[in-house]
Parts: sequence; structure tokens; C-alpha cells
Amino acid sequence: MPDRLHGKIAVITGGSTGIGLATATLFAAEGARVFITGRRQDALDRAVAEIGGDAIGIQADSANLADLDRLYEQVKSAAGRIDILFANAGGGGLLPLGDITEEQVDDTFGRNVKGVIFTVQKALPLMAKGGSIILTGSTAGSRGTAAFSVYSASKAAVRNLARSWALDLRGTGIRVNVVSPGPVRTPGLVGIVGDDVARQQDLLNDFAALIPLQRVGEAEEIAKAALFLASDDSSFVNGSELFADGGIAQV
Repeated sequence: MPDRLHGKIAVITGGSTGIGLATATLFAAEGARVFITGRRQDALDRAVAEIGGDAIGIQADSANLADLDRLYEQVKSAAGRIDILFANAGGGGLLPLGDITEEQVDDTFGRNVKGVIFTVQKALPLMAKGGSIILTGSTAGSRGTAAFSVYSASKAAVRNLARSWALDLRGTGIRVNVVSPGPVRTPGLVGIVGDDVARQQDLLNDFAALIPLQRVGEAEEIAKAALFLASDDSSFVNGSELFADGGIAQV
């Protein structure tokens, strides 16, 4: 049986769907006890049932500091520590320059920057020596994407948070790294063009045409990259950005 995370305590924000859910499922299969968060209780309940084992779902918005306090109180009570923190919750939408709104900026940076900062900072008292912190970045943080500048800027910030925190955490044994997916078939990606299935497929096809592998990624593939960063296989990897993008940001 796979056991690369045997006995580890993992917290995954945004774990009720997409990459977060795929990662939680893989971590649990690798022996971790998994806590996931999400903003919708119904989605959390479905995710916990899918993950199985002793997974625990906690309703929380990562941009809400009181929710984060409640999350870590529950983790402390149930497990006493955190070995792996995957700050994965986030999102954003399409608006070109000229149409950007204050609401979009506040929401995107609230979810992708403020939420990540306090998700990590508030977890520190529970982080075990030798623990692994993983942040979800994006290829959008290192390349231009039309109508996606606000989201892209927020993910560029995430990349620098990891670089800076690797220095702040010197001497603790805690590693912090970024996994940066390219276009991945998730509800979050296709949802940026609405609910029309044909438009969603057109979006995926457009992305696939830009990727050297000629296809979009699957959430399970990003989960495997996160597993590497979570496990002892990456014990000397710190402050880095691991691209899982089919080559789109590499050529």
C-alpha cells in the first residue's frame, strides 16, 4: 500500500472541488489524515464522502480571519499539529483593462493573497518541525494572459511569498514551495466563462492549442506534483516553484 504520508496531518484549503479535492483524495490514499475546507457545506459533505477514511470537512472562507481561527482550533483539538499545509483556496475572473472593478481587485487579492498570507501565518503555531507548506500558484503569475491581469498579479505575489517565507522560516525545518498549474480541467477554470458547456469546451480547446502537450491538465496530475512537495521525496526543495503545466510557461 502507498504510504508516503503515513501518519501525517494535512490541511488543504479549497479542498471540496478541483485540484484541492484531487489532492486530498491522493493524500488520504497515501496515509495522511486530511482536513479540508470549503465555503459551501453541501460541497464539503460530498467531498468528505468521496475522500473517505477519516477525512474532516470544515466550512471556512480563507479570506475570513475568524474562519481561519475556527479552522485551526478544530485541527488543534482533533489532531494537535499540522505536518502539511496546502494553501490552495483562491480564484479569479476575466476582466480586461478598462473594465476592472474595485470589487474584482478586492475579491481576487482577498482570496489569493490575503487568504494565503493568513492561512499560513495562523497555521504556524501548529506546524511541526520539518513540515511542508505548499501554495497554489499559476502559470498566469509568470506570463501575460489577456483579461486576466488581476488574477495574474495575485499569483505573482504568491510566488514571492514563498521566496520570502523560505527566509522567514529559516531554522524551523519548515519548507515552503509553490505548485503552479497550467490550464487544468476544473470547475474553477471552466466556470470563468459561465455555465454554457459549449463555451467551456471552446475554452479548454483554446488552452490545449497553446500547450506543447496539446491538452489541458487533469486535477489528479497536479495532485501528484503536490504530493511530491508534501513528502520526504522533496526534503531538500525549499522556496521553489514547481510547474505542472504541460510546458505552456516553459517555451
